[in-house]
Amino acid sequence: MKILINQLRNQASFKHVSLPQLCKGDFDYASFFAAKIQQKKLDNSYRVFKRIQRDNARFPVAMETSKDPKSITIWCSNDYLGLGSHPRVIETIKDVLTKHGSGSGGSRLISGNSRYHEELEVELAKYHQKESCLVFSSGYVANHTALHTLGTVLPDLHYFSDAGNHASIIMGVRTSPAHKQVFRQNSPAHLEEVLGQADQGVPKIVVFETVHSMDGSIAPVERMCDVAHKFGALTFVDEVHAVGMYGDTGSGVGERDNCIDKMDVISSTLGKSFGVMGGYIAGGADLVDVVRSYGSGFIFTTALPPHVMAGCLQSLKILQSAEGKELREKLHDNAAYLKRELEAANIPCIPGNSQVIPVMVGDAHASMRLTNDLVERFGIYVQAINYPSVPRGTERLRVAPTPHHTKLMMDRFVDCLSLLWKEHNLPFAQKDASKGR
Repeated sequence: MKILINQLRNQASFKHVSLPQLCKGDFDYASFFAAKIQQKKLDNSYRVFKRIQRDNARFPVAMETSKDPKSITIWCSNDYLGLGSHPRVIETIKDVLTKHGSGSGGSRLISGNSRYHEELEVELAKYHQKESCLVFSSGYVANHTALHTLGTVLPDLHYFSDAGNHASIIMGVRTSPAHKQVFRQNSPAHLEEVLGQADQGVPKIVVFETVHSMDGSIAPVERMCDVAHKFGALTFVDEVHAVGMYGDTGSGVGERDNCIDKMDVISSTLGKSFGVMGGYIAGGADLVDVVRSYGSGFIFTTALPPHVMAGCLQSLKILQSAEGKELREKLHDNAAYLKRELEAANIPCIPGNSQVIPVMVGDAHASMRLTNDLVERFGIYVQAINYPSVPRGTERLRVAPTPHHTKLMMDRFVDCLSLLWKEHNLPFAQKDASKGR
């Protein structure tokens, strides 16, 4: 069998072979795992870490130390506002770390709960205009645990999930016993169609994201909530890529569009605009308490340490302040500027009005080459996004400027990317004659 698998490793058709069918007698685990990794390498979906050493004093400049150490500018961080390097956040974390130690000591139910956890949940609930909030170890865990739990405890629940939803939502829905149906991304019309065909007597939850992380689109939130409520469904809305960036206080698209009251459950993260780590859901007190009381992903995991919660509290204060508003305005100004410059250079991008700018490459190997060349030759780091994060044939560079990128940095980014685009013989976008370009 080892000889056969080694032969398959050198064949383009290898990825179409079902390896378990090749195994006779004792299972050869080592060869199986090696072949599965080779499969990833053959289809250019194998991932290699970049070793990034962030520098608080120079964000978004960092050091890349995977091979020869070099100074780089990061263009793909989800620390959208740079609060992970904010002096007040860092000082708060250092102070609480010194007072209370490095860990929480247990789960929230067994010795791991602190006043910082409870205070953060109270403040986040207020932030999203909800009765209650529950903090998790990550945004992924928040989505997965909440959706799996609701799908387990609600009898005959029917989930309606947006086609563009994140993997954490998909897995939470999929692993629950609830019935599942997918509707077209950001389509209230298709949502209404599938809801109209469902049994009106069963509980229903519509799950969607406001800002989609891979294409930068923003959902028609109020219309989708109105459709859901028309058919008696709850709405579970992921604001992970919107919290901090939208609304007067930065609580998300729901606040910006004045429809936060129509979002029954809001989920988000503490690892993006907050610049720290963790995730949470906010909603009605009894619903949140059900997730707290029945969700194994919450009950049986170690609580985040107090200094992390304290850092998040400090970030929340900044997000709601005049400084937070200024950071948001600068972020959106920079995103708009960079989009215009990429468009002027005829670099193909998905049009949108969020802070996420997808540069469309359309080939896994080419996108990886662009990432490597940008780092090695120009000290510019933007990660290639390949399958399974995006469908095959839609590979891209996901660019995320921050308020701390200067126009000089953005101009250089466009110039270097344009040069490599030509060198790699990638197709430029067609010029728009109506705009005189």
